[in-house]
Amino acid sequence: MPPQPIPLTLLTGFLGAGKTTLLNGLLKDPALSDTAVIINEFGDIALDHLLVEKIDGDMMVLSSGCLCCNLRGDLVTALERLLRNLDNGRASFKRVIVETTGLADPAPLLQTAMSHPYLLMRFRLDGVVTLVDAINGSATLDNHAEAVKQAAVADRIVLTKTDLLDTPEHIAARNTLLQRLHKLNPAATLLDAAAGEATPANLLGCGLYDPSRKIPDVSRWLADEAIAAAQAHDHHHHHDVNRHDERVRAFTLSTERAIPAAMLDLFLELLRSTHGPNLLRMKAIVNVEETPDRPMVLHGVQHVLHPAAQLEGWPDDDRRTRMVFIVRDIEPRIIRELFDAFLGYTAPDRPDAAAIVDNPLVPFGGRDR
Repeated sequence: MPPQPIPLTLLTGFLGAGKTTLLNGLLKDPALSDTAVIINEFGDIALDHLLVEKIDGDMMVLSSGCLCCNLRGDLVTALERLLRNLDNGRASFKRVIVETTGLADPAPLLQTAMSHPYLLMRFRLDGVVTLVDAINGSATLDNHAEAVKQAAVADRIVLTKTDLLDTPEHIAARNTLLQRLHKLNPAATLLDAAAGEATPANLLGCGLYDPSRKIPDVSRWLADEAIAAAQAHDHHHHHDVNRHDERVRAFTLSTERAIPAAMLDLFLELLRSTHGPNLLRMKAIVNVEETPDRPMVLHGVQHVLHPAAQLEGWPDDDRRTRMVFIVRDIEPRIIRELFDAFLGYTAPDRPDAAAIVDNPLVPFGGRDR
């Protein structure tokens, strides 16, 4: 049997957000003394690598291009080489951090970690940490869709350079930025680097699957209550479709009903086939009709769904199916009505579950005939 999966953390953030500075500080902490680091740079010379201090452990630099464009090549090769060195006794590490270039789209990396057969067996995605520059953050979100996506898929958002805000106007702008980030991703914990909040204890352990914990902290991982509260606050808000982060929505679905496994599969397949590129992230805990005492945990990024895992039991008394979505350019109503149709809720002038499933024109071909 292979050993326990190694936690893999993605450190991302737009150009100039301070990723290398934060990484330098983290690597000095004894908690990260056995960490392997993969640094990606866009360009022929990895200049930022010169700023990373020498540490005990492995460090690789991918300099052949943007991380999101070379995932099937350089990154996979680097991770496999790390594992070979570990298995052959040439290296010793218990954690891996991947620092992306500021222009990287984090979704392809997440998809690789969640779908590559060998990497999926040897690594577990521990979380996504996104850095946002407190000085230039609002302008960056306005002008760069990549920065919005980096914040939208994050488990932790670290605000950097707050110590440089020296005027009331700058402080007010920071508060506005914080509100904007919370609205963009209500599930992400917001941390202030200058206040000393970006510690290993706060940044690591974002993922659900921690072998050291007998009962996973599903509520913290799912963060459905935070998203529901933000959704209620945002209900009457006008969305400017020309602003990048206004195109991103976070919302929740829940039901008391147990869901048949086949119906769940069809719902997820239809959802991914029709809206895959715009499903930035999905998390869920599902009460499956066939196994009511063992809930199913789901985690998806765009059209890629992590292999479902079943918990040994419910972590608390709440046995509802709860799904959280962070989407782009999708009205929450569309997914909610699709979900309701599969559950059998009646809605005038809307297709019911039979019309969706037994339909040869649906993207996955309908029921076999």
